[in-house]
Amino acid sequence: MKFNIFNNYFYFSSFFLATTLILVSCSTGNRNTVEYQENNQLGALIQTYLAKNAAESDDFLSKALLAYDTTEENKKLIEEHSNTILLFFRADILANTTSQKLKSKVLAEKVKQTTDIGNTVSVLLSLYPIDSYRLLGYFSRNETISNETLLDIGIQHNLDPSILLTASSSGLVNSVTPLIHSAGIVIYAQSEDNIGEVKFREYSNGDWQPAYDLAWDPIYGALSGSIVHLQANTEYEVLIQVSNFETSIEEYQFRFKTRPNTPPVDPTKIYYLSEIYTGGQLDLEALNIQGGNEGYAKIIGDGPIIDASDSYDSAVYIGSQSHIMLENLTIRGGKRFGIHADKANNIWVKGCDIASYGRIANVYKNGKGYETVESTSPINYDSGIYLQQTGVTVVEECEIHSPNGTANHWGNGHPNGPNAMLVYANHPDEKYRGQIIIRNNRFYGTDTHRFNDVIEGRNNFYRSGGFIRDSAIYGNYLAYANDDLIEIDGGQRNVLVYENEITQGYAGISIAPNRLGPSYIFHNHIHDLGDERGKEWTAIKAGGLMTQPGGKTYIIENYINTARNGIAASNVNGDSTFWIEVINNVIINHNFNNKVGLEVYDSQKYYGSSFTNNIMFNTKINAPNLDIATNNLVEHPLTYDSEFISTYIGTEELHYLPIQNNNWVANFSRGSAYSEADNAYGIATNLPAAPFYTDEAGLRDFIKIDESKLSKFSTQTKYGSIIALSETSLEITGNGWYKLPVNYSVKPNSTLSFDIKVVGEVEIAGIALEINNTQTQSAIFRLAGSQNYGNDISHLISGNGFNSVTLDVGNYGFEDIEYLVFILDNDIDEASNNGAVYFENLKFHTPSEAEPNTIYHEKVLIGIDNTK
Repeated sequence: MKFNIFNNYFYFSSFFLATTLILVSCSTGNRNTVEYQENNQLGALIQTYLAKNAAESDDFLSKALLAYDTTEENKKLIEEHSNTILLFFRADILANTTSQKLKSKVLAEKVKQTTDIGNTVSVLLSLYPIDSYRLLGYFSRNETISNETLLDIGIQHNLDPSILLTASSSGLVNSVTPLIHSAGIVIYAQSEDNIGEVKFREYSNGDWQPAYDLAWDPIYGALSGSIVHLQANTEYEVLIQVSNFETSIEEYQFRFKTRPNTPPVDPTKIYYLSEIYTGGQLDLEALNIQGGNEGYAKIIGDGPIIDASDSYDSAVYIGSQSHIMLENLTIRGGKRFGIHADKANNIWVKGCDIASYGRIANVYKNGKGYETVESTSPINYDSGIYLQQTGVTVVEECEIHSPNGTANHWGNGHPNGPNAMLVYANHPDEKYRGQIIIRNNRFYGTDTHRFNDVIEGRNNFYRSGGFIRDSAIYGNYLAYANDDLIEIDGGQRNVLVYENEITQGYAGISIAPNRLGPSYIFHNHIHDLGDERGKEWTAIKAGGLMTQPGGKTYIIENYINTARNGIAASNVNGDSTFWIEVINNVIINHNFNNKVGLEVYDSQKYYGSSFTNNIMFNTKINAPNLDIATNNLVEHPLTYDSEFISTYIGTEELHYLPIQNNNWVANFSRGSAYSEADNAYGIATNLPAAPFYTDEAGLRDFIKIDESKLSKFSTQTKYGSIIALSETSLEITGNGWYKLPVNYSVKPNSTLSFDIKVVGEVEIAGIALEINNTQTQSAIFRLAGSQNYGNDISHLISGNGFNSVTLDVGNYGFEDIEYLVFILDNDIDEASNNGAVYFENLKFHTPSEAEPNTIYHEKVLIGIDNTK
């Protein structure tokens, strides 16, 4: 078979087809993929491993256990506790813990029967680190062991004593925390099987809108999540319906008001810089400038430049003053920082230009810059803005650039050097923790003068580190780092990173580790990565899930176009496990080598992760390149269509991804939507032009097979014939493609159904839906055959008889279908060709009445919306 190249992708950038069933397949390339991955905490893996030889003697199992192939750290744990672990296996303690249900006292009773209950609990925490808090809460509720002993065990395992025995407690307060355009929700005293459905609306105004379901938080035993795309300074109400494993429903309702786009200002506390600044450092503590309940104190730049040189640690020192707004200031100098807040809250920095801050290296040791020969630590953490134990802060419309220093690259060890922003949002008062908004800024270095991280967090490995909770980074341009461009490592509860352009760094967004979650990475454009050497690791960096109980990250509708990897791990305290849900992204990579050019590189394959409806493609091999557990993979129907995928590359236009209804991410997805209430499709405007045949019962309208209107398609027909067997059936023999005009107007809920039978050996047997006389790979559906071309839906037919097939053609935006093309492709000698294809009962169908409130979607916007 020879194919013409179809160049008119203007049409197919918006209109093409998909099947009703998205295929699942293994990745291409020599990668360590597995078909199925169960719970892969160490205890669960050992349970599965030993269960294969359960009938063997204890001596046999003990030797097998000691020979178990795992990490060196896990081997030490097994060697130290092999007898205890074998006892756990024989007593079904491993099996009961692995089940994770914990809804009865079965596990508690089994643990009570062991000779050393404290040791039993401690070893279980080592075997099931993600379930640590849940297990402690379970043993506390069932009085398995004293709370005092549980507390000691938890501290030995580096667990947080402040929440140690409240993981499933109803004493914690449910909450909604609003930001300007989003709100974070936490509902406590839940179990993992519970489902939290969320609806919201402006208060007493309009219909309820669906939000995305809440995520399970294994640390506090909570359901948590975010509502996004809200309006500023607007009152909302939210309804949360939690259903449990017994299907009972409990409702929670809240009212909240989003924060305003600009803070309230106390008119008696407006200061112009020329009135209060006489040179050197602007010290707000010394000037005793701060706002209060009446509004913020506002300092406005009106000409003078704040220039502190290196005579002061910071050019602007906020200290612990609160309710401060800095607007339109030009800030230069500061030995360490441009702006420094320490234990402050309610800070707003707008429209400021910050540069020429930080230390200059006077000596280099092993490639890293030091301030002096006597310095014992390399220069690090110098930042345009440092929020030290500071929360409830907005930084917007600022430029931070041109620090005095520069960071080393990974060739000389972990990068050290300046940042645009350094965030440690662990304010001493809980109500002021987190709640950091960084929006619509430009933070950038140069190709040879780079940041360490553009946005960095302190105390990354702790739940109290970085942004902690309820924060948002959006609408920013971030460029030129020798490490991460954004780092949100730490707590990450309802931390949002979206609509950012991210480029020229060793890694794009770091979520390693996520200590609580959920966090959301969505609608970002990550492209052209690389440090000063041109080397890169990955667009999204994760890891460290097992080192302490951790949280989940949602990765939704990002456009990632890089050379090396899309999503990959960083080794955090010896662990590269991560927990992510990846939906509707376009991830394209261009290199191909060992650990290089993978759209997802998941060496540990945590069973809770999932990958749904993403375009993942490596241009070197013209196929996906994945290292994941394929049972968690649901591919997009156009995953293998290189011509379609090429439309994403090399253009600045908006990028859209066609989706099916069930892949629309409530409250997150942006794109085209249709509803019956909007009269987007009506039967009066959907009457097909082609003649139809009605069966005797008058129940269905089939496409009429008029042999006089059948003709050869493109240049594909070599020999053979097509015959109309009746007004609703036809037969193709030989090697030919034939078209029938139908002129059908497709709506979002349209389908095409037919019966098909394939006889003999063929290369392609199938059907195509075309707009002209030129074949297009995206429009072809292959039901059988040895040649891999078009959409492979061969799994829909089996056996030698007729099979009924329904294609859900409407969800992908076709406006018109001019021709049905019937395909029997067999490029072999005519005398040897015994193939034939039969079609019957072809029917287009568009329901004239939709279900109430049903919304049909054709495409979603991927990455940033640069038309705003």
